[in-house]
Amino acid sequence: MTVTTETAPASTATVAPRRRPRRRLADRLLFGYTWLIILWLCLPISIMILFGFNDTKGRYNQQWDGFTTKWYGRLLAYPELTSALLVSLVVAVITMVVAGALGTMVGIALGRYRFAGHATMNFIMFATISSPELVMGASLLSFFVSTGVGLGITTISIAHVMFSISFVAVVVRARVLTLDRYTEEAARDLGAGPWATFWLVTFPMIFPAVLSGGLLAFALSVDDFVITNFTAGTTVTFPLWIWGVTRVGIPPQVNIMGTLIFLLGVLIAIASALSSRRQEK
Repeated sequence: MTVTTETAPASTATVAPRRRPRRRLADRLLFGYTWLIILWLCLPISIMILFGFNDTKGRYNQQWDGFTTKWYGRLLAYPELTSALLVSLVVAVITMVVAGALGTMVGIALGRYRFAGHATMNFIMFATISSPELVMGASLLSFFVSTGVGLGITTISIAHVMFSISFVAVVVRARVLTLDRYTEEAARDLGAGPWATFWLVTFPMIFPAVLSGGLLAFALSVDDFVITNFTAGTTVTFPLWIWGVTRVGIPPQVNIMGTLIFLLGVLIAIASALSSRRQEK
């Protein structure tokens, strides 16, 4: 009589090697690369802020000559510069309000409804964003001249609104696509009408996107040079004034005004982020 014993087969499974150290190294490299890009983007802004405190002796504010705060007390020393900045701010506010309203409606329509020409409308929106400013500026100039419209602050505002609508619409459309339709349906079931549902439910949910689109339109308007140069006529905006004085030198007041505009944008962005967090809570 033979006794046989059964032995368990040897496990052929092998333990996969851990790759956590590689992942950690990749995460650190990506983290460091991201911060390098952020610092690189912030470098021109830092130089602009720094040279607002430059104690320059001449008109050319290109060499560091010492630290001073006297230029902040002489911010309005150039009436032409102050007037150009006011024109840019007025046009930017008009662009933010008008393009924000029109772009919001276009974004809601593209994100919620399917209609004849929906794909064409999407194509036009992205084509407007990607089209060269030179082409848009030349076409708008031809349009205004052929219709007999005098060039000035009105034509600048129309041009800025036209190219800013697409940016607002794209931002709002992205937000509308992620909305919870059941919330709106619940409001309708509770007796709210279409307008009440929109203003009390839909609009608060898309308001961060509307605000972001409006701020983007404001920034694009203040910054624009090419299209403005075609449609301005004798009107001078902040970028046009800077371009005009590059041959004789840019005064420190330009750096200070750019710093103030940048800080205003930062404060608005912080307020928008805090408002969005409160709404999420």
